[in-house]
Amino acid sequence: MNQTPEHEQAVGQTSSPAGSGAEQAPGAQPVSEQAQSGEALAPGEPVSLEQQLEQALAKSQEWESEYLRARADMENMRKRNAQEVINAGKFAIESFAESLLSVADSLEMALTLENQTAEGLRSGVELTLKQLQQAFQKGRLAAMNPVGEKFDPNRHQAVSMVDGAAQNPPVASGHVVQVMQKGYTVADRVLRPAIVLVAQ
Repeated sequence: MNQTPEHEQAVGQTSSPAGSGAEQAPGAQPVSEQAQSGEALAPGEPVSLEQQLEQALAKSQEWESEYLRARADMENMRKRNAQEVINAGKFAIESFAESLLSVADSLEMALTLENQTAEGLRSGVELTLKQLQQAFQKGRLAAMNPVGEKFDPNRHQAVSMVDGAAQNPPVASGHVVQVMQKGYTVADRVLRPAIVLVAQ
């Protein structure tokens, strides 16, 4: 049976090649062309490499700024602490020196007095010694008088050994019998060890 040209034209219009898919609306762009057109990405689509790089650079600059601020704060704190240490030493010396002025005044006054009695001289010396001890206390300077204490080589300096049993009262071996010269500490640090005699 022969087919007319009109029949062939109708068949060609209704059939489509395999895998061609649905027809596109007039004026619509292919999906690949939309991706290349530079239009904004829809929500949920992956961020481009360029955007990731910009975000990383911004974060890096933020971290660098925070680091520089922290470094400046640490340097300022170090300078303040150093200055406080200098001031503490300076003012501590000034305070101790000021407390010694009254001792110097008393000694100078004692030298200007004439016709002093032995009792008056002794009273003046005792008063001056009391002022000196107050100055020591203010400067955290403490005397060591370790009679009867166990000998400590870190705090005492032995110059001789004596018979402890012969002492009155007896002194145990290895203990201080007599202090020849007092020792001194500053804030629990030995300034000068006590010179002592030790029982053998």
